[in-house]
Amino acid sequence: MSHQIPDEAIANYEQFRDSLSLVIIGRLTRAPVSKTKRRAKSKTQPSPATPDNTSDITNVATDAEELSDFIDYLAIEIFTSLPADLQTVDHHTWSSDPSLQTKYPLPLTAETATRFLITLDPSVTDSLLTYGITNSSAGSSPTITSSEPPISPSDLLAPVLSAYLTTATTPPPPPASTKGKVTACELCGRDWINLTYHHLIPRMVHAKVVKRGWHRADELQNVAWLCGACHRFVHHFAGHEELARSYYTVGLLREQPEIEAWVAWVGRLRWKGLGTGRRKGV
Repeated sequence: MSHQIPDEAIANYEQFRDSLSLVIIGRLTRAPVSKTKRRAKSKTQPSPATPDNTSDITNVATDAEELSDFIDYLAIEIFTSLPADLQTVDHHTWSSDPSLQTKYPLPLTAETATRFLITLDPSVTDSLLTYGITNSSAGSSPTITSSEPPISPSDLLAPVLSAYLTTATTPPPPPASTKGKVTACELCGRDWINLTYHHLIPRMVHAKVVKRGWHRADELQNVAWLCGACHRFVHHFAGHEELARSYYTVGLLREQPEIEAWVAWVGRLRWKGLGTGRRKGV
């Protein structure tokens, strides 16, 4: 691919690709193929369907890997053509900058989406038309005989962008709502004892870490589910500020030799704790 996704936008790109993939696959399974056969302009595109096969798109979608490559091609070309603020948007920037919500009001319309197509490589819109994913270049004059209403690239892109933007700006879940996804201590791996949630950025220093720019406000509720023994050891291992600055993920904690030695030892203990209550996270 000719475009490089910045590190800070990779998670958003994956969300955008997922949103685009659902729409593209939905269109491929129902859209007739254009009668105008065009030459593919990218090596990542699948071979065009034959003009005679106007009711079946299966020869475009039979090879899952080929279809995945085609969606990757579309996703990266469209995503990298979006404005920089859309590529890196998240809950924090969205909620703290009202101008973004004015600039990109949800749900986005085809008229808004048209603005993002100006810098898009024409081969992308050609490909969409060739494979019957769209049937109009302007949303008014279908290029194929069909009872289906005109679908332009802007019509296609508007719901994709709306779904992407909604997902990217959704606030993180509160700590308690993540409990059902974790069945074992995230440090020692023991799954037969009660778990407590550990604020990876301790609450006592939340105001300080935001003021000093160590973390964003939307990262303050990131938690790890730990057994009581591991939870106590983590707070014995480092103070609140040190945890916030240097050990704010489970991965960073596990990399430390002291934590590694503790986990190896406590993980061998098979007795259950007597307490059954859940202490509050720190």
